[in-house]
Parts: sequence; C-alpha cells; structure tokens
Amino acid sequence: MNELTNRALNLAQTKGASYADMRVIDLEMQTIAVKNGIVEGISLDTSHGFGIRVIVDGAWGFASSARVEREEVDKITALAIEIAKASALVAGERIDLGPPEVHRDAFRTPTTLDPFQVSLEEKIDLLLACDEAMRKTKGVTVAEGNMAFIRERQVFASTEGSSIEQEIIETGAGLEATAVAEDEVQKRSYPNSFGRHQGTAGYEFIERYDLLGNAERLGQEAVALLSARQCPSRVTTLILGPTQLALQVHESCGHPTELDRVLGTEASYAGTSFLTPEKLGGFRYGSEIVSITADSTLRGGLGTFGYDDEGVPAQRTHLVKDGIFVGYLTSRETASQLEQRSNGTMRADGWSNIPLIRMTNINLQPGEWDLDDLIADTDEGIYMEMNKSWSIDDKRLNFQFGTEIAYEIKNGKWGDLLKNATYAGMTPQFWASCDAICNDRHWDIWGTPNCGKGQPSQVAHVGHGASPARFRNVRVGVMK
Repeated sequence: MNELTNRALNLAQTKGASYADMRVIDLEMQTIAVKNGIVEGISLDTSHGFGIRVIVDGAWGFASSARVEREEVDKITALAIEIAKASALVAGERIDLGPPEVHRDAFRTPTTLDPFQVSLEEKIDLLLACDEAMRKTKGVTVAEGNMAFIRERQVFASTEGSSIEQEIIETGAGLEATAVAEDEVQKRSYPNSFGRHQGTAGYEFIERYDLLGNAERLGQEAVALLSARQCPSRVTTLILGPTQLALQVHESCGHPTELDRVLGTEASYAGTSFLTPEKLGGFRYGSEIVSITADSTLRGGLGTFGYDDEGVPAQRTHLVKDGIFVGYLTSRETASQLEQRSNGTMRADGWSNIPLIRMTNINLQPGEWDLDDLIADTDEGIYMEMNKSWSIDDKRLNFQFGTEIAYEIKNGKWGDLLKNATYAGMTPQFWASCDAICNDRHWDIWGTPNCGKGQPSQVAHVGHGASPARFRNVRVGVMK
C-alpha cells in the first residue's frame, strides 16, 4: 500500500500539485434484521477503493476509484489534477491549508470482543428472543430488531509526510415495538430511536445495553401509550431525557457550529447557520451551566477516531463554554481563514467522497444533579424522552421536536404517562433557559449513524454525550 500511495503523491507533485493526499479504505459491514419472529435480512457487504485530493494553482481536485492498482492510481491521480486545473479557472480565493500536519502513526478502536468473531447464530438468537419478549404484550402489532457491525481499515498519506493507518470498529443494535389502535399508532424504541444505537466498540457494546432485559418493557409501553393522555398544550418546565437531548444537541448545537455552513460553502442541502463569525467569543449561546465540547477522543463514541480524513489528530475542544460561543468545527482550509488550526473534523463517507466538516462527539457537559433530586425539585412540568420527530429551520434557530414518550411531573413526583408529546423553541433562548443538568452518572454517548450532509449526499456517524437537563418556560404540545 505504501508503494501505491507514494506513487500517487509523487505523480501528483510532478504534474503540478502543491499538495496531495490519498486515502485507501477497506470496509466490511454485517447487518441482521428480524421482524415478528422472522429473520428478515442478513447481509455482509464489502467495499474497497481509494480517493485522491490535490491542490493545483490554488484549487481543489478530487477523484476516486474502486480499482486499487498501479495503472488505475496513475489514471485517477491525473484526473484529480485535471479537475483541479479546471477549478482554478473559476475566480476565487486560493486554498490555504495553514501549517503542515505531519503525523506517522497507527490507531485501532479499543475492543474487548471482536464483533466479527461472535457467531451469526448467537446474534440471531438474541434478536429473536427480544422479538418474542416484545410481542408478549397483547396489542403489539410489530416487533423489530437489528444489529450492525462495521470494520473500516484506512491508510492515509500526504505530500507533507503523513503516513497513518487506522482500523475503526463499530457495533450497533436496536429494538422497536409498535402498537396500533383503530385511529393511531404508537411505538417504543431501545436503546435509541430511528433504528439503533451505535458506537465505536466491540460486541461488549451489545451486552452493555441488555437488549433482552428491556424488550418486554418496550411492548408494554407501546400498548400503554395508546390509551395515555395527550400531552397538554402550555408553557411549562421541560426535562429532556438523554437520548432526546442528544438529538437536540445534534440539531441546534452541532450543525450550526460547522464552519463550512457559516461560510456558505455548505448551504443547499442543509442550510447555513445563525452563528456568524462576529459572534465568536462573545455571543451568549446558553445559560452559564451550558458547556458543549467536540471530542473525538472519547472511548466508545460514534464520532471517535485517531485522525480525521485530513490527517489531523483527534482532539477535544470547546464550542460553548459557560454559555458563551467560543469555537467552530473546522477543516484545515476553514480554520486558516480564522487564523486558527483545524480541530480535526473533516470526514468522508467512504473512499469515493471528498471529506466535509462533520460532527465528531458533540457533548453537553454533565452538571451536578441526580435525576431523582431534579424531579423532586420540579413543582410542575413534563419529562420527554426518545425522539419521534424533528424540524428545524435552515439557520438552526427555530425548532420543534416530538418524542415517543413523556411523563407529567407534579409536586416533585412522576405523574401520568403522556403521548404525542412535542415542544418548540428558538435555539439561544432555549439553551439560556437551561437551569439544571444531571451528573455524569446519568451521562452517556449516544450514536447517530444517519447524519446527512453535502451534495452528493454523504452519511456520517456521529456521537452526542448528554444527561437529563431541565429547561424553564418552554412551549409544549400543539399551541392554538
């Protein structure tokens, strides 16, 4: 592999590239799905290829191929050069990557149990047992479960002298029980909604979340929601559970801090951002207890790695500190425009796409409260958990979210089960209303394996650390 990367980089330089890098990726993915007692699908997919980025005359060029061979490497390198030359004909600022990034290293996801060494039979047996447990409750119409395992081996090399090898392993699983009445549908998911929860870990990740021990409860809750009270419509105190808060962080904290959105180079697919450059360092994003970090070094996070796809080391940086907006997610190119150094957030969806600024693990830092104490301290309010729907505008300001399940809080105690719960707000005002965050005993990193961005569209795997938090004077329910 070193021979091929050296060949490509040398050829790029002889053809006029001031910079070039090459990524070679070998991907293996196993997925299993069961539904109502039947194995619905089993797949083992592989992908192998390379991508080359070059800068010629101050402009980018990129090309890729699934054929990792000498002749093809020469051809694709030449194509990337031609694309860069064509791009340079369009007037624009010349690319500046800032100081060189030179690293020679290797990284592998720490695992206890290699998920690809666990038998297919064991995985299927667990999913079928969970399926049966969910359907024990009369009224459960559909029970579903799935697992996913990914191994990605990557080689990165650049003309600056970097040579990096990485092996990233991901494990994920999810259950969902659906109950149907005459005029409505309710569902409950575990450990997270929209398919599954996922992290960089081995099969121990599956064991940690005790799928079978939670399966029957899902069926019971899905059926109970059919006859539960509707979420009331009013302004009240809101406590968000960790999985819902993770999505709140994703949509209203992670995306608006992506610097390419701020600078307008990512706009059509997912919009821009209200966090314009003059706000950096002085804008009040939330209350004083709100601190948000981007941390790709956290063990187990879905946004955890050794180096990003520009060869920048994984690191921990603040985006919001004590309520003040202090940092963006950056690439080498965008960071240099702010006279900063990249915080390592450039990642691509496989070998065939160019890297984009993507979230890593974007985390709301834990506070000091125990959940029981937080409930006891709340005279009146609603607790909501597990996302069901979301909507947020192009600048990431106005939002509305719905959750699978909610509970009324009265006089510091858990109250009635509520269904079809929703809440709405505006990002800075919402985070400014946060007056309590639970401690690290309630804190976990929740994986989002379906974050879309870019044209052509790319899917990224990102993580969000959160514990339950309280927000005052929030609009809940459908306001008339």
